[in-house]
Amino acid sequence: MARPFRFGVNLMSPAPAGEWRAKCRRAEELGYDVILAPDHLGMPAPFPALVAAAEATERPRLGTFVLNAGFWNPALLAREVATTDALTDGRLELGLGTGYVQAEHETAGLPWGSPGERVDHLRRTVEELERLLGSEDQQPQPVQKRVPLLIGANGDRMLRLTAEHADIAAFTGARARDGGVLEPLAAEELDERVALYRKLAAGRAEPAELNLLIQIVIVTDDPGAAIQPWLSLIPHLTEQQVLELPIVLVGTLDDIVEHVRAQRDRFGFSYLTVLEPNMEVFAPVVARLRET
Repeated sequence: MARPFRFGVNLMSPAPAGEWRAKCRRAEELGYDVILAPDHLGMPAPFPALVAAAEATERPRLGTFVLNAGFWNPALLAREVATTDALTDGRLELGLGTGYVQAEHETAGLPWGSPGERVDHLRRTVEELERLLGSEDQQPQPVQKRVPLLIGANGDRMLRLTAEHADIAAFTGARARDGGVLEPLAAEELDERVALYRKLAAGRAEPAELNLLIQIVIVTDDPGAAIQPWLSLIPHLTEQQVLELPIVLVGTLDDIVEHVRAQRDRFGFSYLTVLEPNMEVFAPVVARLRET
C-alpha cells in the first residue's frame, strides 16, 4: 500500500522575526506538513530558524534540508540537534548531505575535498551522531528517542549510506557538476537511482520514506509557454524533455495532481518538498491530495 503524502516547504529567504514567523504560520495554514530550512551561506541559519518556526506554529514538523556536513563537527552538531529537538518539543527532522557548492567552503575557510572525502566525512558524521544521540550520557538530551534522519543522495556510495542509516531517503533529482551547478535527471535516470537504492535497502526492517525536491511548479493551461524562461538554464534539453523531468510540475491543477500520484506509483515518492517561491502555487495541489 502506498504511503500517504507529506509535503514540505524549504524556506530560503532571510527575514526579520515577525516576517519569518508569519510565513511559517502561512505554511501551516496552507497544509504543509514540514517546514524546512536549508544550510547555505546567505540563507537563514537553520537551527535558530527552526526554533522560531516552532514558536509560531503548532502542527508542522521542522527539518533541515539539508545540512552541509562539511560545515559541522559531529560533537557540536549533536548539541545543536538535541537542543533544537528539545526547544521544538520533539518536532525536529534532521536532514544531512555532503554539500555541493565549493565556493561556500572557500568563503567559510573550510576544506572542500574530493567527492569521496566528502562522503567519508558524512558517514563519520552520521555514525557519530547516532552514537552520541543514542547515549544516555549525551547532554542535552533530545526529546525524541530517535530524531528522524533524512539523507539527500544521488551517487552510489551516498545511496548505500542512505539505505543503511536514513529514515527518509531524499532524492535530489539532479547531479552536481563543477562549480555547484545541478544538472537534472531524466525520469529513466531516476528510475535507475531508485532501483539501486531499493536493492541496497532490501534488508531493512522498516522501509524508508522517499522524498523528492521539486524545483519548478507552475499551474497553467499553456505548459509550453510557461516553461520558456527556464529553457536557457537547461540548454541541452528540449521543451518536452524539460516538461517531463520529475522535478518539474507544470500544467493544469488536474494534470499536476495526477502527475504527483503517478510519480508516487512509479518511484515511491510520497514526501515532496517545494522551494519557498513555490509555496503558494503548490498549495492547491496539497489541498487536492488531502482530499483523497
